[in-house]
Amino acid sequence: MRVSRRPDILLVRSVGTLAATVACGNLLGLDARGIVDAIGLAVAQTAGTRENFGTDAKAFQAGQCGAAAVRAVLLAEQRFSASATALDGVTRYAALYSSGNDLAKEFSSLGLEPLEIDASGIEVKKYPACYVTHRPIDAMLDFRREHGLSIDDVEHVSVETSASGLAPLINHHPVTGVEGKFSLPYVIAAALEDGEVRLSSFTDDAVRRPRLQPFFGKVDAREASGAMTPRWASVRVTLASGRMLERRVDVLRGSPGAPLSDAQLTEKLADCLAWGGSRFSAGALLEECLAVDRRTVGEMLSRISPQAQGAT
Repeated sequence: MRVSRRPDILLVRSVGTLAATVACGNLLGLDARGIVDAIGLAVAQTAGTRENFGTDAKAFQAGQCGAAAVRAVLLAEQRFSASATALDGVTRYAALYSSGNDLAKEFSSLGLEPLEIDASGIEVKKYPACYVTHRPIDAMLDFRREHGLSIDDVEHVSVETSASGLAPLINHHPVTGVEGKFSLPYVIAAALEDGEVRLSSFTDDAVRRPRLQPFFGKVDAREASGAMTPRWASVRVTLASGRMLERRVDVLRGSPGAPLSDAQLTEKLADCLAWGGSRFSAGALLEECLAVDRRTVGEMLSRISPQAQGAT
């Protein structure tokens, strides 16, 4: 289905809600009528806007996708009804979120073509910031490691991305942690200053650091003309010495083309667990996740609990 406007905003909160609903309905064993009702109930809950970027509501919108799916299938299981034509009726979902496509044509190939997850692979989001920032972050961390750069060495940073690549980056001078997640100048400054971009990078105090705030004015970015995909970013760094460094990043870290190692995955899990105040072992959690097809949820939780780790 061709989405007519702001596709990056609509996919998770609209298409994602429907996909999660169908998946949950299948797991719950709903019959055909139950799935139809669940889809209708999911359509009733689809929403999202870029205006919420840089606030807590952005993460809420993404989480609402799963919450709406669970709510829809549980209500459908109790025979809570919805329109059987919520997707393709006169005032249908397709009219609200696309160009009014004929969904019968879109669905006719379901089950006949390879799954997109098999074709595209799974990405693990390495940095807890807007995905658009990841390629520039990769480049800046490489420059820092290879040339021993500090923030004081850099006079100017210029970033060029594929078309529409900058649309979500709405905060050039962020003052809060959540604003920092959608700020290219901030993540570049943090990568240079800290040599990493982690959850602790996005506290209000971290974003407001006096050493970083003046640096934001040294960063500019522009979008190239042409196709939106495949995504890429080119980063040019001008040093105070006059030397220039340049790198184009097509394949971001954590993507199928550059998967994270087990050590990197463990490091990411440890950061998440520590930030959440959990005492679970990151190594044990990764081991259990890799064995998810052979464990029940109860078995996994019992094996990664602090008590279980202390006993081994």
